[in-house]
Amino acid sequence: MEKLLIRGAVPLKGAVPVSGSKNASLPLMAAAILAGGRSVLRGAPALRDVLTMGALLEQMGARFHFSPGDCLAEIDTAGLNRPLADYELVKTMRASVLVLGPLVARHGMAKVSLPGGCAIGARPINLHLAGLEKMGAAIELEEGYVIAKTRGKRLKGASLYFDLPTVTGTENLMMAAALAKGVTVLENAAREPEVVDLATALSAMGARIEGAGGSLIEIEGVDELRPYSHDVIPDRIEAATFAVAAAITGGDVLIKNVRPEHLDAVSIKLRETGASVKKTPAGLKVKAEGRPRSVNITTTPYPGFPTDVQAQFMTLMCTADGTSTINETVFENRFMHVPELKRMGADIELQGGMAAVRGVPALKGAQVMATDLRASACLVLAALAAEGESIVHRIYHLDRGYEQMEKKLLALGADVQRIK
Repeated sequence: MEKLLIRGAVPLKGAVPVSGSKNASLPLMAAAILAGGRSVLRGAPALRDVLTMGALLEQMGARFHFSPGDCLAEIDTAGLNRPLADYELVKTMRASVLVLGPLVARHGMAKVSLPGGCAIGARPINLHLAGLEKMGAAIELEEGYVIAKTRGKRLKGASLYFDLPTVTGTENLMMAAALAKGVTVLENAAREPEVVDLATALSAMGARIEGAGGSLIEIEGVDELRPYSHDVIPDRIEAATFAVAAAITGGDVLIKNVRPEHLDAVSIKLRETGASVKKTPAGLKVKAEGRPRSVNITTTPYPGFPTDVQAQFMTLMCTADGTSTINETVFENRFMHVPELKRMGADIELQGGMAAVRGVPALKGAQVMATDLRASACLVLAALAAEGESIVHRIYHLDRGYEQMEKKLLALGADVQRIK
C-alpha cells in the first residue's frame, strides 16, 4: 500500500494547475445514459472515481474510453442494455447512485446497489427515492439493492421539495426529469457549481431547464436527448486545498485554471486569517507571511463555506494565533481527522458538531493515517507545515479526489515522495 513521505516547513512557491472537477465529472458521465450514442467529456480528471464510473457504465453495456494525457472521457451508450449497478463497484463510490435517475428515465427500470464511499456520516438517498416515487416510479428495496421501475412508459413531472439541499439528489432528479412527461419543479434545490455545470450539459443535449444555480429549478421534459460534448468546470475543492496549502506554509502560489467566483467563501476566510488572495488574469494568487490569525467557520451548502474544505481549514487554524471554532453542519461524522492532527501536536477539543482549535507554535512530523478523502488532504497540509518528517498512510483516499497531488506539490518546492 502506498504512502506519502513529507518533510515539512518549506514554503510553497510557484504556479499550480487545477484539474477538472471530479464532483462535476461523475454526474456528467451518468448523464450520458440519457442519450444513445457517443458523448465526450473534456477536462475529466485522471482519478480512481472517474475510472470506477467508467467501469460501471461498461458493466451496463456502454463503451468507455479515457485518455489521461488529454483528460478526455468518451462514453458510447448505444449498446447499454443492462440497467444494473452491482455492489462490487458501487460500494467504493457513493456517486454511483447518480445512474439511478437516468436509467429509470430512459430505460424504464434500474437496479442499483445502495451506495458506499467515504465514511463521513449518514448520507441517505431517501430524497432521491421519494422524488422518483412522486414522478411515478415504483420503488423496492431488496437485498441491499434499490429496484426502481416506471409504472407507465415514462416518468411524469412533479413538484418536489427537498427538506435539505442535496447535491446528488438534485442532480439525480434533474436528470430523471429531463426525459419525464410534463414539468418537474425542484424546490430548495442544491445551488453548487457542479449542479449548474450538469444543467448546462443537459441543456446542450436538448433538455429544457431553468433556474439552475438557484433554489428553484424547473425542468420541462422532452421525448429524447442527444449525446453531449462538454468541458467540465475546474475542481473548486482542489483549488481551495492548494490555496490553504499556500497559507499554511507561508507560501506564494498562483492557482491556475480556476473560477475565483466558485471560491468566494474560502477566499473571504483566508483573507481574514491575514493571507493575500487576489484574482489575476492568470488565476488566483495566494500569499501569506507569518502566523495566521484565528478565524471561526461554519460549513453550509453553497454558496457558504464548503464542508469539503473544513478539514483543510482546521489544519490551518492549528497553526494560528488564538482559538477558533469550527462548526460542521453538513455531515455529523466529519471530524475523524482530529485524532490524527493531535498526533502531530494539534490542540483540538470536540463538542458534538463543533471543534475548538487552539493554535500551537508548530505542528510536529508524525505517522498519520487518512480516514477519508478530505481528511487525507488535511493531513498532507499538516505535514507540509510541520517540523520534521511525516508519513501519510492510506493515500488511496487522496487518489480518489486529487490528480497527481504529490507531483503538483513537488513543482511548488515541497519535499514529498510517494513510497510503497
